[in-house]
Amino acid sequence: MKKMAVRAAALIGGVLAVTPALALDGQYNFQNPVTHIAEDLFNLHMWMFWICVVIFVAVFSVMFYSVFAHRKSKGAVASTFHESTTVEILWTIIPVLILVGMAWPATKTVLAMKDTSNPDMTIKATGYQWKWGYDYMQGEGQGISFFSTLSTPRAQVDQGEYKGENYLLEVDNEVVVPVGKKVRILLTAQDVIHAWWVPAFGVKQDAIPGFIRDAWFKAEKEGVFRGNCAELCGKDHGFMPIVVRVVSPQAYTEWVAARAAEAAAKNAPPAAASAAVAAPAAASEPKPATAS
Repeated sequence: MKKMAVRAAALIGGVLAVTPALALDGQYNFQNPVTHIAEDLFNLHMWMFWICVVIFVAVFSVMFYSVFAHRKSKGAVASTFHESTTVEILWTIIPVLILVGMAWPATKTVLAMKDTSNPDMTIKATGYQWKWGYDYMQGEGQGISFFSTLSTPRAQVDQGEYKGENYLLEVDNEVVVPVGKKVRILLTAQDVIHAWWVPAFGVKQDAIPGFIRDAWFKAEKEGVFRGNCAELCGKDHGFMPIVVRVVSPQAYTEWVAARAAEAAAKNAPPAAASAAVAAPAAASEPKPATAS
């Protein structure tokens, strides 16, 4: 039994040593978190996981020991279980303490996830079959609107050719937000239920027709972060990815200015556009000489 215990301890120690590396690598666990909420979710997940591991090992160790030590070949005889007030109190108190230890941090995290107050900017995301529409409603960039659709050619999708690491996770218009800013996402849908899910942000919220749901994130790291619609919404459910590019405040200001100039050029009347083009040309033409 001592040898078995030593081997079990060595196995558990090896798993404990390897798990952080695998978790940080993001291969067999959550994606690397880039928001405080996502980090809390990751830590909560690992906390619950190891509690379950300890309970599993303890319960099955007692069970296997009981089967081994009280087998018939050793002369064990079945008998009626004798009541023990101490044991009954212990197996009531211990599970209660375990549940409280799990519920307390979980409740704090859920409350933090729901706190969408005082955002730096607000973006409305509308789910369609099968794309996302975005409207910047508050903060720098207010008034920007666009659709975001899968940019992988459909012919390539149907042929099943491999495109790259982010195959089927690339879009024509990315959501751009500044780093370190609290972004509130208002979610709804035009047709059926969708879900806006970006794992690295710790955000997953349903988008329901006729309702407005909200969520928030505050990215602490620049980069490109990808997600998907997480609610089965039809035949092209797997072809409506989400891509959020987190940039520096200066780069975000430049992106907003570029979007505003693009929108102004698109909405300008033809006469004004022609005048704007003709004015520089007229200024560069030589003026005819006048008689004195």
